[in-house]
Amino acid sequence: MGYLQQSFDIKFEYKVHFTSGLFDTSNTLLKNFFIDHKIKGIEQKILFVVDEGVLHAHPDLLNQIKDYFGAFKAIHPASEVIVIPGGEAAKNDVNFLLRIVDAVNQYGIDRHSYLAAIGGGSLLDLAGFAASISHRGIKHIRIPTTVLSQNDSGVGVKNGINYKGKKNFLGSFSPPVAVFNDDRFLTTLTDRDWRSGISEAIKVALIKDADFFVWLEEHALQLSNRDLDTMKYLIHRCADLHLEHIRSGDPFETGSSRPLDFGHWSAHKLEQLTNFKVLHGEAVAMGIALDSVYSGLKGNLTDNEVNRIISLLQNIGFEITHPLMEVNEEHSPILLGLQEFREHLGGRLTITLLTSIGKGKEVHEIDWKLVKVAADRLKHFQPVL
Repeated sequence: MGYLQQSFDIKFEYKVHFTSGLFDTSNTLLKNFFIDHKIKGIEQKILFVVDEGVLHAHPDLLNQIKDYFGAFKAIHPASEVIVIPGGEAAKNDVNFLLRIVDAVNQYGIDRHSYLAAIGGGSLLDLAGFAASISHRGIKHIRIPTTVLSQNDSGVGVKNGINYKGKKNFLGSFSPPVAVFNDDRFLTTLTDRDWRSGISEAIKVALIKDADFFVWLEEHALQLSNRDLDTMKYLIHRCADLHLEHIRSGDPFETGSSRPLDFGHWSAHKLEQLTNFKVLHGEAVAMGIALDSVYSGLKGNLTDNEVNRIISLLQNIGFEITHPLMEVNEEHSPILLGLQEFREHLGGRLTITLLTSIGKGKEVHEIDWKLVKVAADRLKHFQPVL
């Protein structure tokens, strides 16, 4: 009789780098990273997985990568670059996952080698998951190319794909070894993709930093007009807040709280209900609007705070609701997002709502009738004076 017990800690450490022209041969950032991580006597390789949309916007990218790695011998790139359709489509087909895993096998990408992903958040989620399950985990590098991935998803520790019609049903927590944010990729984004990522900055400001929210209010025009310097500050501050949360909180979500998913319970469901025609950031903006009005109806936010939140979303150019956000009865499709949120974490429902701009609190029950009132109010939103 009796038992054995073991306890140990694992330290994860990675840097988020900010640069311009990552694959310019004059830019030594990536080169120095591989030199610093060189393992003597071992041939280290790198396999690139690239978002198809990024290649359309940057048709010379593959040649740039080839020239960059041809200029020094610290690491050996695989002869093939794996090109995957971007957007949520990357996460909806398990065959894309298997294609990357097959390439890891074919090109001998072992635990001393690297899988580097260049693309938006969905492509990074897919490639990171493939890396985490190959050889029980190979090193992966993230090179985010959208506002959303540079300021939020790409700097975190989560990977995954959609399965059984559920967002991120298969996935892992596996930190990258490094993140490289290259602002040149932002210059070719569509207006929708540029705007979409701003919603995650609004989200993190609302739950963590009232001063940052004021900054967003003051710079809404520059952001909507695609001022790059303003966006670079937004990305840097948002990424910093995201990393601060990971350091101080529950990075692998072993509990039931996900404050960084404020506004997401309805956003995830709306994406699925629209077959992902509504972009993630657009859905998050609508989810923020819904939960902010709901927080106001619960008496946790003042009318002025609710007005400021909705005004900022609209000034950036977001729609604040969608016909599929409508709530008619307890089993309305959008409300299924609450149950899926509960299932994804296990245990009881935990949703973050606002108590003021810059501060959130956890609740474990949502009154669907009050959600209906909030959804109805957003259809013809008028500021409460």
